[in-house]
Amino acid sequence: QVQLVESGGGLVQPGGSLRLSCAASGSIFSINAMAWYRQLPGKQRELVASLTSGGAIIYGDSVKGRFTISRANAKNTVYLQMSSLKPEDTAVYSCNLRNFGINVDTYWGQGTQVTVSS
Repeated sequence: QVQLVESGGGLVQPGGSLRLSCAASGSIFSINAMAWYRQLPGKQRELVASLTSGGAIIYGDSVKGRFTISRANAKNTVYLQMSSLKPEDTAVYSCNLRNFGINVDTYWGQGTQVTVSS
């Protein structure tokens, strides 16, 4: 089992920055991927950024050039640095971990609210 604890959400003005953190604990496989998803009001959850244990990164089109994902492997923690924030970035951001073994086991954090507003 894996537990994911997110932190760092809050209220920020347009153009501002915010950093989210997600600490993973439990049974984490050596081959895994950690990611951030977000769910905007009234919309489906979408991928924000993903980072594998091998270093491969994927960004959602709407955040490219503004958001940066990174991880501290020794701490099993993934970060999302968000810059040039826009009101349309307002959403619940959730951390996700996938363990790649015989099967792919997926785990989710509880989510953290990010609100971009003046």
